[in-house]
Amino acid sequence: MSVEVRQSDAELLDAIRGGNASAYGTLYARHAAAARSLARQLVQSEAEVEDVVAETFTKILDLISRGGGPQDAFRPYLLTSVRRMSYDRTAADRHNVTTDEIERFDPGVPFVDPALAGLERSLVARAFLSLPERWRMVLWHTEVENAKAAEIAPMLGLSANGVAALAYRAREGLRQAYLQMHLATAPRQACRPVLGKMGSYVRGGLAKRETRVVDDHVGECADCREVFLELTDVNQGLRVIIGPLIVGPVLAGYLAGLGKAGTGVLGSVGWFRRMPKSQQAAAAGAVAAAVAGAAFLLASGEEPRPPKPVALAPIPSPPTVAPEPEPPVERPRPSPVRAEPTPQPPPTKRVTRPELVASIDPLGALVRDKPGIVGMRLRNHGSGPTEELTASIHLPRGVSVLASGGGYGNAVDPAGSVDGWTCRTDDSIRCVRQALPAGETTALFLRVHVAEDAPEGTGPSLRIRAGDLKLKATSPAGVRSAGAAARFAADGRVLTRVAGNTLLSCPAVQPGCDDARHREPGRRDNDLWSMVPLDQDDDAETSASSWHKLDLPDDAKVVWAGLYWSGSGSRARKVLLRGPGEKQYTAVRPGDVTKAAMPIGSGYQAFADVTRLVREGGRWWVADDSVVPGVSRHAGWALVVVAAQRRQPYSQAAVLDAATMIKDGSLTVPLNGLTPTASPARLDLVVWDGDADLTGDTVKLGDTALRPDGGDRDPANVFDGSTTGDWNTFGLDVDTFHPVLGQEPVLRIGTKRDVLLIGVAAVSVPARS
Repeated sequence: MSVEVRQSDAELLDAIRGGNASAYGTLYARHAAAARSLARQLVQSEAEVEDVVAETFTKILDLISRGGGPQDAFRPYLLTSVRRMSYDRTAADRHNVTTDEIERFDPGVPFVDPALAGLERSLVARAFLSLPERWRMVLWHTEVENAKAAEIAPMLGLSANGVAALAYRAREGLRQAYLQMHLATAPRQACRPVLGKMGSYVRGGLAKRETRVVDDHVGECADCREVFLELTDVNQGLRVIIGPLIVGPVLAGYLAGLGKAGTGVLGSVGWFRRMPKSQQAAAAGAVAAAVAGAAFLLASGEEPRPPKPVALAPIPSPPTVAPEPEPPVERPRPSPVRAEPTPQPPPTKRVTRPELVASIDPLGALVRDKPGIVGMRLRNHGSGPTEELTASIHLPRGVSVLASGGGYGNAVDPAGSVDGWTCRTDDSIRCVRQALPAGETTALFLRVHVAEDAPEGTGPSLRIRAGDLKLKATSPAGVRSAGAAARFAADGRVLTRVAGNTLLSCPAVQPGCDDARHREPGRRDNDLWSMVPLDQDDDAETSASSWHKLDLPDDAKVVWAGLYWSGSGSRARKVLLRGPGEKQYTAVRPGDVTKAAMPIGSGYQAFADVTRLVREGGRWWVADDSVVPGVSRHAGWALVVVAAQRRQPYSQAAVLDAATMIKDGSLTVPLNGLTPTASPARLDLVVWDGDADLTGDTVKLGDTALRPDGGDRDPANVFDGSTTGDWNTFGLDVDTFHPVLGQEPVLRIGTKRDVLLIGVAAVSVPARS
């Protein structure tokens, strides 16, 4: 098959994954010059340049052929890989170590060499990395490499006008992501109202009175001046932070090698002349802060601390920056009329004070006529402890708290990160906790029930009081008519894992069944066989049984475990569960059963809380003598576990129940209540009745298609009867993904030809670095 040069990078990558080697030649011709330009900044000789480029392209080809590598943004991925290859070659020469491990070459996060450690933790970098890959691609080419729209158009498969429109949306998306991350991380309480108006302020959309309020605050607050500058010209943030993050400290040399004019740290100052006069003084201070911050980052590898607020005098023209910054020289200037700053106390009497950031959100969705979980989180990012905390929580109309085990559903992490809350309910919900130390986080989860007639709209809200400190938070996510409601949630050093297997398979005595069981294409669907019980155990009393390994670290402690099972028919009966080393099964009866109208009749998903039975990983067995055999029948099980382990990073975990059938359609699953970071999340999906040879099943995060770890690993046919390994689990999928969650992450699960019963989603994401 021939490949046209006008194919986009994404189309070429898909073609390579489909086995078309000539597509990689097109990618090489398109991007090799950029790889050489960077390699020349990193190694000594032209021979080494060619070696680095050739080795890098070879390794990326291997990764793409195995299903890894980039989906859209090939150039930034290539440049990061060139840096890694150059760095590893140098390290290998010094220490005589081997550097050809593919997994180490492609860890799934930006490469940060020791000279730039800390850069990836800046808010601009985190905001950039939270964007869809296609947006990151267009921002890199237009704003960092300063390429023209016509040059970029073939890489994106768009016209020049289409590139311009995409770049505009990406810049606006970056502004919003940056502002939301700043709001969610560490703004002072007094900054929050101003930051909420900052987007309109930058665009000149505020009334005069509100503009004066923001003017005064930005003139005094160094933190908000930095936010103001980034929102005013996102291009500067991209060049100062993202350019070095991808290319390293040699950005200027790389751009010169491409024949692109280096734009410098400040970039164009045209934005300064266009902004209202009232904003120019604030911008002048912000420019100085940004230049100092970038220099500090590149020199020390640490995140810059905000400079102390200074009194700013109006300046008649935009500032300029010399190539080599000189030490500041004191010059006389007119002093604005201001009150003298309050003298700072001596170091021995340093004042400490708490500063809180609060959030409240449903975990997953609040779905009519279903239970759910509302999560409240607080972080004290100040320098001192709070006083006693009081939280007043208001739930939307039709949503009520469920009592659970003497408490109110507080999913406490036994590792000790979530504790101390006591709640009471009358006309409202009031919870109290002891003082929260500086730098600590606490969380509270309320189990709720949503009435069948609950109105859609307003989300839950929160008021916090700690002595004189007061703050509010409101969730935009209200009641929904459909979605995935939370079954369990936890914060702390937690992880999620899922094991599962089928209980029906093709008849072993029939020709072709062995091939189908081993995933040979042709007859891998339960529609093509009269399915019979699969009986893998050595118990004569069972007629349908199977096992799967629950992969947990040895020192992990199970916090929660749920057993899900599904099958054809209208009635869910008990199943039998047996753990590692056990000789006897334990009967498990369903706690909740959801019925679904399947094309060939009824189907169901059942659930039981088995936390008291599941204490360790290893081989787990399930037996069910009530499975219904026949054509197009399915039966299987999944064991979903949340566990705590000390070596885990501080994370957030949620188990969401969907139990929804889709046919030639899609299901939207909001992942509310999870903090987006640049680190990949772990997502496990349990789906019933998928057919391997019926293509068109997709899982998308926003607009990005996700590729599963197991089975055929085809993002255009995700639900193909697989868990892990080579076995065909007819009618059951346990698929694992590792997406990066952006702002307001939403899953879209769809099918074009198949009928699917969407079961469970288990998600865990590092909450902070």
